[in-house]
Amino acid sequence: MPADNERKVILVTRKTRLEDLIARYLTAEQARFYVEHLGGDFSDYQREHDVFVAERRRTVRTLEQWGRYHVIDRSFLPNFIFGPDDIVVALGQDGLVANAMKYLDGHPLIGLNPDAGRYDGILLPFVPDDLPLLLAEVAAGRRASKAVTMAKAALADGQVLHAVNDLFVGARSHVSARYEIAAGTRQETQSSSGLIVATGLGSTAWFKSIVTGSLAIAGAYGSAPKPLPYPALPWEAAELRFAVREPFPSRTSQVTLICGQLGKTEELRIRSLMPENGVIFSDGIEADRLEFNSGAEVRITVAERRGRLIV
Repeated sequence: MPADNERKVILVTRKTRLEDLIARYLTAEQARFYVEHLGGDFSDYQREHDVFVAERRRTVRTLEQWGRYHVIDRSFLPNFIFGPDDIVVALGQDGLVANAMKYLDGHPLIGLNPDAGRYDGILLPFVPDDLPLLLAEVAAGRRASKAVTMAKAALADGQVLHAVNDLFVGARSHVSARYEIAAGTRQETQSSSGLIVATGLGSTAWFKSIVTGSLAIAGAYGSAPKPLPYPALPWEAAELRFAVREPFPSRTSQVTLICGQLGKTEELRIRSLMPENGVIFSDGIEADRLEFNSGAEVRITVAERRGRLIV
C-alpha cells in the first residue's frame, strides 16, 4: 500500500440543475427565459449552483494540497476503473453516494454535503471543511466506517449489476411487464408495473413508498387494520426485501408472490416474457442498465461485496 499522502483521491460530482439546463438551452440567459416563462423561480437554480460551485472549489483546493486526485462526473462511473487503494469522495446529494458506492469494492467512501440547508444529508455526514482531517485519518486507517449491504443481479450470460438502494426489474415504458418469478419453492407468472428489490439502505427509500402507498390504499377500502410503524432494515443487514408494483390478476397471471424477504443464501429468480423494452437498473440510474427481454433470466441475491461509508 502506498504512503498515506500518496493514495489517490477520486472526487465524484454531478452537474447542477442549472448546468443541465444550460446543456439543453445553450446559455444561462436562455435557460432563465425558459424557467421564468413557465412561472418558475430561476433564482433558486442560480443560488443552488453558486453554492455548489463554491464548495466544489473548496474541495478541490484541499485535494490539490493532498497530492494525487482525479475529478469525475457521475455519468462516467460505469466505465471508471478505481485503483485498489483509492479513497473516494462524493460531493452532492445523498443519491450520489449510492451512485458511487455500487461501483466500489471495499473502498472508503466519504460523503460531503455541499449545501446543508438544502439536502438532508443522511449519507452526507460531513462538509468540505472536514475533508483535510478526514483524508488523513482515512488514509492512516484511523477513521470508523459503516458497512452497507448491496444487492446483486446476475444474468445467465454473465452480466452483473449491483445496487446500494434497490434494483428495478420491469419494462422501460408505461406498459405491463410480463415475467415468471420464483422464490424458494414458490413460482408464478405475473403481469405488473415491475418489481423492486431493496437493501437495508433502500428499505427507507423507494421500497418504503411502495409499502406506504399499498397500506394507505388497503386502509381506504376497509380491508386493512391500522398500519404499524414501518420497520426499516439496518444498512448492514444481510437481507433483501422485494415487492411487486401493481400486480394484475388474470387468466394467465397470478398475484400471490408479491412481496417477501431474501436471506443471505436465498435468491429471487425472474425470467423475462417481454419481447422488447425489458430492463434491470439500480439506484434510479436507467442509463446503466441490463437488457431483460424474452428468455433472459436473472438471479437476485445479497452481494458478496459491501459498501464502506466513512462516519
